[in-house]
Amino acid sequence: MINTLSKPNGSDDGRICAPYADVWLLISLPLMLFTGCAVAPERGPMPSTQVDVSAAPDGIPRNEPKSRYGNPPSYVVFGKRYFTRNSSVGFRQRGIASWYGRKFHGRRTSSGEIYDMFKMTAAHKELPLPTYVQVKNLENGRRVIVRVNDRGPFHGDRIIDLSYAAARKLDMIGKGTGYVEVHALDPRNAPPRGQYVRRTVPPPLDQGFYLQVGAFAHRENAERMMSRLATVNVATLTMSEKRQNGMTLYRVRMGPLVNSREIDRLVETLNRMGVADTKVVMQVASDH
Repeated sequence: MINTLSKPNGSDDGRICAPYADVWLLISLPLMLFTGCAVAPERGPMPSTQVDVSAAPDGIPRNEPKSRYGNPPSYVVFGKRYFTRNSSVGFRQRGIASWYGRKFHGRRTSSGEIYDMFKMTAAHKELPLPTYVQVKNLENGRRVIVRVNDRGPFHGDRIIDLSYAAARKLDMIGKGTGYVEVHALDPRNAPPRGQYVRRTVPPPLDQGFYLQVGAFAHRENAERMMSRLATVNVATLTMSEKRQNGMTLYRVRMGPLVNSREIDRLVETLNRMGVADTKVVMQVASDH
């Protein structure tokens, strides 16, 4: 059973959910992978009463055993296979974060826990459950610590789905998405909790969002990709050089892009062309 939920006012996109939790005891446990976080970020109606989440405590990194559920070597959602990590040590990732709310409040997550939109939790496609991560909103400098206990989001270039409380603290509710950095925390070396207080830092005036469609060791391959994409008349194509690990990479990017809706449309267009290895990046003047 798969439900498609309508888009709330002001959201960038809808959310597709496979709410197997309703028949949790009637089907095999592996299907729990899809009970909590869903395919696209669904905000759902705002809480019926005003709940102050500013006092919601950040997650406190600590050693926990892996969940009995939600950590298979791999799993498939809508025909695509995802592989889970054995360890989160050293994990860092940048990309677009979304959030999920009331529609899933009280449902089981992929780890078997009950989703509480007012707690500092998140969903990720590959990190072990549970994992503690710091999420920094690169657009405003705010940061939080959340406990990853769910799977998702399985939509576009989204890399993490945050609880309502976490998204509120990162000032993502109105916009619906945000460009973030996810950093897995090692409980043995986690800095003092006070380091993660919220703060606001104005973003650089010359930054912009781009969709990187490839980083090539040979310039000819980058030029071929640019020729292939020249027919996609929706964004400016650029190629830049970067020295990395003693070699030159030729990066092909499209942009700047205005918002996540524009990014989603471009990703869909590229997927139809067979170009699937894309990622969202934030480019500043020094990164050209």
